[in-house]
Amino acid sequence: MTARLAVALLGCGGIGARHADAVAKLPAVMHLVACCGREIEKTAAFAARYGAKPFVDFDRMLEMTQPDLLIVALPPFAHQGQVEAAARAGVNLLVEKPIALTMERAEAQVAAARDVVASCGFMYRHGAATRAWDAASARGESGTAGHFSAQFHSNALHAPWWRERDKAGGQMVEQLIHLIDLARHTLGMPQTVYARAANLYHRDVERYDTEDVSAIILGYDDGRIGVLHASNAAVPGKWAKQWQVVARRMTGQFTDWNNADFFATGSQAAPLKIRDERDVFVAQLGDLAEAIRLRRPPLVPLADGAASLKIALAARQSADERREIAL
Repeated sequence: MTARLAVALLGCGGIGARHADAVAKLPAVMHLVACCGREIEKTAAFAARYGAKPFVDFDRMLEMTQPDLLIVALPPFAHQGQVEAAARAGVNLLVEKPIALTMERAEAQVAAARDVVASCGFMYRHGAATRAWDAASARGESGTAGHFSAQFHSNALHAPWWRERDKAGGQMVEQLIHLIDLARHTLGMPQTVYARAANLYHRDVERYDTEDVSAIILGYDDGRIGVLHASNAAVPGKWAKQWQVVARRMTGQFTDWNNADFFATGSQAAPLKIRDERDVFVAQLGDLAEAIRLRRPPLVPLADGAASLKIALAARQSADERREIAL
Protein backbone atom coordinates (compact mmCIF):
# COMPACT_ATOMS: atom_id res chain seq x y z
CA MET A 1 0.00 0.00 0.00
CA THR A 2 1.31 3.45 -0.93
CA ALA A 3 1.65 6.28 1.57
CA ARG A 4 -1.59 7.74 0.28
CA LEU A 5 -4.54 5.45 -0.26
CA ALA A 6 -5.57 5.09 -3.88
CA VAL A 7 -9.36 5.28 -3.83
CA ALA A 8 -11.82 4.05 -6.46
CA LEU A 9 -15.48 5.02 -6.41
CA LEU A 10 -18.34 2.87 -7.67
CA GLY A 11 -21.44 5.01 -8.22
CA CYS A 12 -21.31 8.62 -9.39
CA GLY A 13 -24.63 9.93 -8.10
CA GLY A 14 -25.33 12.35 -5.26
CA ILE A 15 -23.94 10.21 -2.46
CA GLY A 16 -20.94 9.34 -4.62
CA ALA A 17 -20.20 13.06 -4.92
CA ARG A 18 -20.34 13.44 -1.13
CA HIS A 19 -17.70 10.74 -0.79
CA ALA A 20 -15.57 12.19 -3.59
CA ASP A 21 -15.69 15.60 -1.90
CA ALA A 22 -14.63 13.99 1.38
CA VAL A 23 -11.69 12.25 -0.30
CA ALA A 24 -10.62 15.63 -1.73
CA LYS A 25 -10.54 17.06 1.81
CA LEU A 26 -7.98 14.46 2.89
CA PRO A 27 -5.20 15.02 0.31
CA ALA A 28 -2.42 13.86 2.64
CA VAL A 29 -4.25 10.60 3.35
CA MET A 30 -5.91 9.52 0.11
CA HIS A 31 -6.69 10.49 -3.48
CA LEU A 32 -9.39 9.48 -5.93
CA VAL A 33 -7.83 7.61 -8.84
CA ALA A 34 -10.91 6.18 -10.57
CA CYS A 35 -14.67 6.21 -10.66
CA CYS A 36 -17.18 3.94 -12.32
CA GLY A 37 -20.67 4.80 -13.51
CA ARG A 38 -23.26 3.56 -15.98
CA GLU A 39 -23.05 6.39 -18.54
CA ILE A 40 -19.66 7.27 -19.99
CA GLU A 41 -20.32 10.98 -20.60
CA LYS A 42 -21.67 11.65 -17.11
CA THR A 43 -18.97 9.51 -15.55
CA ALA A 44 -16.25 11.29 -17.52
CA ALA A 45 -17.55 14.69 -16.38
CA PHE A 46 -17.72 13.47 -12.78
CA ALA A 47 -14.19 12.07 -12.95
CA ALA A 48 -12.81 15.26 -14.47
CA ARG A 49 -13.99 17.26 -11.45
CA TYR A 50 -11.80 15.15 -9.18
CA GLY A 51 -8.87 14.36 -11.45
CA ALA A 52 -9.82 10.69 -11.64
CA LYS A 53 -10.01 8.18 -14.47
CA PRO A 54 -13.54 7.26 -15.65
CA PHE A 55 -14.78 3.72 -16.21
CA VAL A 56 -18.07 2.07 -17.10
CA ASP A 57 -16.71 -1.46 -16.59
CA PHE A 58 -16.23 -2.23 -12.89
CA ASP A 59 -13.97 -5.26 -13.37
CA ARG A 60 -11.74 -3.30 -15.71
CA MET A 61 -11.49 -0.45 -13.17
CA LEU A 62 -10.35 -2.87 -10.47
CA GLU A 63 -7.84 -4.57 -12.76
CA MET A 64 -6.33 -1.38 -14.18
CA THR A 65 -6.17 0.76 -11.03
CA GLN A 66 -5.72 -1.81 -8.22
CA PRO A 67 -7.02 0.61 -5.57
CA ASP A 68 -6.34 0.38 -1.85
CA LEU A 69 -9.93 1.34 -1.06
CA LEU A 70 -13.20 1.01 -2.94
CA ILE A 71 -16.15 3.21 -1.97
CA VAL A 72 -19.39 1.56 -3.04
CA ALA A 73 -22.09 4.23 -3.49
CA LEU A 74 -24.62 2.21 -5.45
CA PRO A 75 -28.40 2.16 -5.02
CA PRO A 76 -29.43 -0.98 -3.11
CA PHE A 77 -30.75 -2.84 -6.17
CA ALA A 78 -27.47 -2.40 -8.05
CA HIS A 79 -25.44 -4.56 -5.65
CA GLN A 80 -24.61 -7.56 -7.83
CA GLY A 81 -21.41 -8.99 -6.38
CA GLN A 82 -19.10 -6.00 -6.77
CA VAL A 83 -18.33 -5.88 -3.03
CA GLU A 84 -17.43 -9.56 -2.99
CA ALA A 85 -15.24 -9.21 -6.10
CA ALA A 86 -13.32 -6.28 -4.61
CA ALA A 87 -12.82 -8.11 -1.32
CA ARG A 88 -11.50 -11.18 -3.14
CA ALA A 89 -8.99 -8.89 -4.84
CA GLY A 90 -7.79 -7.66 -1.45
CA VAL A 91 -9.36 -4.20 -1.75
CA ASN A 92 -10.55 -2.50 1.44
CA LEU A 93 -14.14 -1.29 1.42
CA LEU A 94 -16.60 1.40 2.42
CA VAL A 95 -20.11 0.28 1.48
CA GLU A 96 -23.04 2.69 1.58
CA LYS A 97 -26.16 1.65 3.45
CA PRO A 98 -28.26 -0.37 3.00
CA ILE A 99 -25.58 -2.81 1.93
CA ALA A 100 -28.15 -5.10 0.26
CA LEU A 101 -31.86 -5.81 -0.10
CA THR A 102 -31.65 -9.36 1.26
CA MET A 103 -29.84 -10.93 4.19
CA GLU A 104 -28.31 -13.49 1.85
CA ARG A 105 -26.56 -10.78 -0.13
CA ALA A 106 -25.57 -8.86 3.02
CA GLU A 107 -24.10 -11.93 4.70
CA ALA A 108 -22.23 -12.84 1.52
CA GLN A 109 -20.60 -9.41 1.51
CA VAL A 110 -19.58 -9.65 5.16
CA ALA A 111 -18.15 -13.14 4.66
CA ALA A 112 -16.20 -12.11 1.56
CA ALA A 113 -14.73 -9.06 3.34
CA ARG A 114 -13.41 -10.88 6.41
CA ASP A 115 -9.76 -10.50 5.28
CA VAL A 116 -9.91 -6.80 4.38
CA VAL A 117 -10.87 -3.69 6.32
CA ALA A 118 -14.53 -3.12 5.49
CA SER A 119 -16.87 -0.44 6.81
CA CYS A 120 -20.54 0.44 6.39
CA GLY A 121 -21.59 4.00 5.58
CA PHE A 122 -23.53 4.80 8.75
CA MET A 123 -21.98 8.26 8.99
CA TYR A 124 -24.23 9.33 11.91
CA ARG A 125 -21.99 7.22 14.13
CA HIS A 126 -19.04 9.54 13.36
CA GLY A 127 -20.74 12.73 14.58
CA ALA A 128 -19.28 14.68 17.50
CA ALA A 129 -22.42 14.28 19.62
CA THR A 130 -22.75 10.59 18.84
CA ARG A 131 -19.10 9.97 19.72
CA ALA A 132 -19.45 12.02 22.92
CA TRP A 133 -22.36 9.84 24.07
CA ASP A 134 -20.41 6.69 23.26
CA ALA A 135 -17.45 7.98 25.27
CA ALA A 136 -19.65 8.88 28.26
CA SER A 137 -21.26 5.46 28.08
CA ALA A 138 -17.86 3.74 27.95
CA ARG A 139 -16.79 5.67 31.06
CA GLY A 140 -19.91 4.49 32.88
CA GLU A 141 -21.36 7.99 33.16
CA SER A 142 -24.68 7.33 31.43
CA GLY A 143 -25.57 3.98 32.92
CA THR A 144 -27.61 1.44 30.99
CA ALA A 145 -29.69 2.88 28.16
CA GLY A 146 -33.31 1.74 28.42
CA HIS A 147 -35.25 3.85 25.92
CA PHE A 148 -34.32 5.09 22.45
CA SER A 149 -36.70 7.25 20.41
CA ALA A 150 -36.08 8.80 17.01
CA GLN A 151 -37.74 10.49 14.05
CA PHE A 152 -36.85 11.06 10.39
CA HIS A 153 -39.24 13.39 8.57
CA SER A 154 -38.77 14.84 5.11
CA ASN A 155 -40.71 15.82 2.00
CA ALA A 156 -39.01 14.97 -1.27
CA LEU A 157 -39.56 12.80 -4.31
CA HIS A 158 -35.95 11.55 -4.18
CA ALA A 159 -34.50 9.64 -7.14
CA PRO A 160 -36.89 7.53 -9.23
CA TRP A 161 -35.32 4.30 -7.97
CA TRP A 162 -35.88 5.39 -4.36
CA ARG A 163 -39.66 5.47 -4.89
CA GLU A 164 -39.77 1.82 -5.97
CA ARG A 165 -39.72 -0.70 -3.16
CA ASP A 166 -38.15 -3.43 -5.27
CA LYS A 167 -35.19 -1.14 -5.99
CA ALA A 168 -34.74 0.73 -2.71
CA GLY A 169 -36.27 -1.62 -0.18
CA GLY A 170 -38.72 0.94 1.14
CA GLN A 171 -38.46 3.95 3.42
CA MET A 172 -37.61 1.90 6.51
CA VAL A 173 -34.87 -0.04 4.72
CA GLU A 174 -33.30 2.82 2.74
CA GLN A 175 -33.86 5.88 4.92
CA LEU A 176 -34.87 5.05 8.48
CA ILE A 177 -32.09 2.45 8.67
CA HIS A 178 -29.70 5.19 9.87
CA LEU A 179 -31.73 5.54 13.06
CA ILE A 180 -32.35 1.81 13.27
CA ASP A 181 -28.58 1.45 13.34
CA LEU A 182 -28.25 4.04 16.11
CA ALA A 183 -30.92 2.24 18.14
CA ARG A 184 -29.17 -1.10 17.67
CA HIS A 185 -25.80 0.48 18.49
CA THR A 186 -27.24 2.00 21.66
CA LEU A 187 -29.52 -0.76 22.94
CA GLY A 188 -28.16 -3.85 21.20
CA MET A 189 -29.99 -6.28 18.94
CA PRO A 190 -33.71 -6.42 19.81
CA GLN A 191 -35.56 -9.65 20.35
CA THR A 192 -38.70 -8.50 18.53
CA VAL A 193 -39.77 -5.95 15.94
CA TYR A 194 -43.26 -4.56 15.31
CA ALA A 195 -44.02 -2.00 12.60
CA ARG A 196 -46.79 -0.32 10.66
CA ALA A 197 -46.32 1.49 7.34
CA ALA A 198 -48.37 2.91 4.48
CA ASN A 199 -48.26 5.05 1.37
CA LEU A 200 -50.67 7.83 2.30
CA TYR A 201 -49.48 10.83 0.32
CA HIS A 202 -47.91 9.61 -2.94
CA ARG A 203 -50.41 7.18 -4.39
CA ASP A 204 -50.87 9.41 -7.43
CA VAL A 205 -47.11 9.59 -8.16
CA GLU A 206 -46.17 7.14 -10.89
CA ARG A 207 -44.08 4.19 -9.70
CA TYR A 208 -44.04 5.47 -6.11
CA ASP A 209 -45.01 2.27 -4.32
CA THR A 210 -42.98 2.50 -1.12
CA GLU A 211 -44.25 3.68 2.26
CA ASP A 212 -44.23 7.38 3.10
CA VAL A 213 -45.24 6.96 6.75
CA SER A 214 -43.86 4.33 9.12
CA ALA A 215 -43.37 3.48 12.78
CA ILE A 216 -41.31 0.76 14.44
CA ILE A 217 -41.16 -0.63 17.97
CA LEU A 218 -38.05 -2.57 18.97
CA GLY A 219 -38.67 -4.94 21.86
CA TYR A 220 -36.16 -6.30 24.38
CA ASP A 221 -36.85 -9.15 26.76
CA ASP A 222 -35.53 -7.16 29.72
CA GLY A 223 -38.02 -4.34 29.14
CA ARG A 224 -35.91 -1.88 27.18
CA ILE A 225 -37.60 -0.37 24.16
CA GLY A 226 -36.90 1.52 20.95
CA VAL A 227 -39.45 3.66 19.09
CA LEU A 228 -38.79 5.08 15.62
CA HIS A 229 -41.09 6.91 13.21
CA ALA A 230 -40.73 8.55 9.83
CA SER A 231 -42.60 10.28 7.03
CA ASN A 232 -41.92 11.70 3.60
CA ALA A 233 -44.70 14.26 3.59
CA ALA A 234 -43.57 16.78 6.19
CA VAL A 235 -41.87 20.17 5.67
CA PRO A 236 -40.45 20.58 2.14
CA GLY A 237 -36.70 21.12 2.10
CA LYS A 238 -36.29 20.19 5.77
CA TRP A 239 -34.76 16.95 6.97
CA ALA A 240 -35.84 16.47 10.59
CA LYS A 241 -33.61 13.82 12.12
CA GLN A 242 -33.65 13.91 15.91
CA TRP A 243 -33.33 11.27 18.61
CA GLN A 244 -33.23 10.82 22.37
CA VAL A 245 -31.55 8.28 24.61
CA VAL A 246 -32.81 7.79 28.15
CA ALA A 247 -30.25 5.96 30.28
CA ARG A 248 -30.17 5.26 34.01
CA ARG A 249 -27.99 8.25 34.90
CA MET A 250 -28.18 10.46 31.83
CA THR A 251 -30.52 11.54 29.04
CA GLY A 252 -29.20 12.64 25.69
CA GLN A 253 -31.29 14.83 23.38
CA PHE A 254 -29.79 14.96 19.86
CA THR A 255 -30.79 17.52 17.25
CA ASP A 256 -28.35 15.85 14.86
CA TRP A 257 -25.14 13.82 14.93
CA ASN A 258 -23.02 16.84 15.93
CA ASN A 259 -25.30 18.62 18.40
CA ALA A 260 -26.87 17.37 21.61
CA ASP A 261 -27.59 18.18 25.24
CA PHE A 262 -26.75 15.64 27.95
CA PHE A 263 -28.80 15.90 31.14
CA ALA A 264 -27.73 14.20 34.37
CA THR A 265 -30.66 12.30 35.90
CA GLY A 266 -31.81 13.66 39.25
CA SER A 267 -29.79 16.85 38.90
CA GLN A 268 -30.77 20.44 38.27
CA ALA A 269 -27.35 21.21 36.85
CA ALA A 270 -27.10 22.74 33.40
CA PRO A 271 -26.78 20.13 30.67
CA LEU A 272 -23.54 19.35 28.93
CA LYS A 273 -23.90 20.93 25.49
CA ILE A 274 -22.18 19.33 22.52
CA ARG A 275 -21.86 21.69 19.56
CA ASP A 276 -19.80 20.87 16.48
CA GLU A 277 -19.71 21.24 12.69
CA ARG A 278 -17.76 18.09 11.92
CA ASP A 279 -18.03 16.73 8.37
CA VAL A 280 -19.04 13.17 9.13
CA PHE A 281 -18.12 11.96 5.63
CA VAL A 282 -14.56 13.19 6.19
CA ALA A 283 -14.49 11.73 9.71
CA GLN A 284 -15.71 8.41 8.35
CA LEU A 285 -12.93 8.23 5.77
CA GLY A 286 -10.33 9.38 8.30
CA ASP A 287 -11.29 6.55 10.64
CA LEU A 288 -11.23 4.05 7.79
CA ALA A 289 -7.79 5.22 6.59
CA GLU A 290 -6.40 4.78 10.10
CA ALA A 291 -8.04 1.37 10.39
CA ILE A 292 -6.39 0.30 7.13
CA ARG A 293 -3.00 1.63 8.24
CA LEU A 294 -3.19 -0.06 11.66
CA ARG A 295 -5.14 -3.11 10.45
CA ARG A 296 -7.73 -2.54 13.15
CA PRO A 297 -11.53 -2.76 12.85
CA PRO A 298 -13.19 0.46 11.65
CA LEU A 299 -15.60 2.33 13.91
CA VAL A 300 -18.53 0.94 11.91
CA PRO A 301 -17.66 -2.51 10.53
CA LEU A 302 -19.50 -3.91 7.53
CA ALA A 303 -21.14 -6.48 9.82
CA ASP A 304 -23.07 -3.59 11.41
CA GLY A 305 -24.62 -2.99 8.00
CA ALA A 306 -25.92 -6.55 7.97
CA ALA A 307 -27.15 -6.43 11.58
CA SER A 308 -29.13 -3.22 11.09
CA LEU A 309 -30.48 -4.45 7.76
CA LYS A 310 -31.84 -7.52 9.55
CA ILE A 311 -33.91 -5.24 11.80
CA ALA A 312 -35.10 -3.10 8.89
CA LEU A 313 -36.17 -6.14 6.88
CA ALA A 314 -37.98 -7.54 9.93
CA ALA A 315 -39.78 -4.20 10.30
CA ARG A 316 -40.87 -4.35 6.68
CA GLN A 317 -42.10 -7.92 7.13
CA SER A 318 -43.96 -6.90 10.29
CA ALA A 319 -45.69 -4.03 8.50
CA ASP A 320 -46.64 -6.31 5.59
CA GLU A 321 -47.99 -9.07 7.82
CA ARG A 322 -49.25 -6.83 10.64
CA ARG A 323 -47.67 -8.93 13.35
CA GLU A 324 -44.67 -8.86 15.65
CA ILE A 325 -41.55 -10.53 14.27
CA ALA A 326 -39.12 -12.42 16.49
CA LEU A 327 -35.45 -12.06 15.58
